[in-house]
Amino acid sequence: MTEATKGIDKETAPATGVGATTRTGPRSEGAAGRGAALRVEGAGISFGDFRAVQGIDLDIPAGEFLCLLGPSGCGKSTLLSSMAGFVQLSEGSLTANGVPVSGPDPELGMVFQSSEALFDWMTVHQNVTFGPRMRGRSRTEQNRVADEFLGLVGLRHCADRYPGQLSGGMRQRVQIARVLANEPGVVLMDEPFGALDAQTRQVLQQETARIWRASGCTVVFVTHDIDEAILLADRVAVMTAGPAASIKSLYTVDLPRPRDESDPVARRLRDRLREDIGEEVRKAMRDQGLDDRLDREATGA
Repeated sequence: MTEATKGIDKETAPATGVGATTRTGPRSEGAAGRGAALRVEGAGISFGDFRAVQGIDLDIPAGEFLCLLGPSGCGKSTLLSSMAGFVQLSEGSLTANGVPVSGPDPELGMVFQSSEALFDWMTVHQNVTFGPRMRGRSRTEQNRVADEFLGLVGLRHCADRYPGQLSGGMRQRVQIARVLANEPGVVLMDEPFGALDAQTRQVLQQETARIWRASGCTVVFVTHDIDEAILLADRVAVMTAGPAASIKSLYTVDLPRPRDESDPVARRLRDRLREDIGEEVRKAMRDQGLDDRLDREATGA
């Protein structure tokens, strides 16, 4: 092992493009909770003649925090939507705790990028208790759930406000509380902080790590931000450029929590992830005939 790769555990997908792996890496602090295990085998997703992803194999143990990282448009959100039951696989299988995922389920909670997913005509309390209310829980149970999960995200004092009265970061915390109120085994997060300013984003990254440890849920988190992935993940799955994207490699993030971005292992992992993703971006540009044009523009030709 060279100094450049010390502390970095990478699992590379086979040459076929299928990102097969059964390693789980070190168990996290959140792994002792109520998380569900996800298993994706030979998964492919097509929309007509367009093949979005293919040959996806992922084994995500209960309680793990996995980040999906890759070039823009590589199918990260499409794969996440299949895990939520919103998009059906064209081939392969997807299970949660051994049960096939065939559609949306309270066991599979989704936090979207946009806070518009909240019901703006409902108070924060009503938003958070929506799931339990639809399942016929008593008012006492609804109040208990609201108190617990608004407390977890630090928003008990906002229970009677409406989403329009909150900042963007606060609305995202309400989204997280609403998902957790259903007590899911898996929380799926689709670039939830992408639209926020840098300072709010940093605070919510730290809060997400804390909430994950407290809840024990399994988390699959889509991001295009390498530093965010290193800060949050137990493992990082790098996807190839689309179309027909697959898992290129898996990295175990062997760093203590809370994470220090200046740690030499973090810096080396950042370099490796940039290299992996850079290769895929250049490949996509070559496929579109853009790399030659950019080279000509750079040289003034």
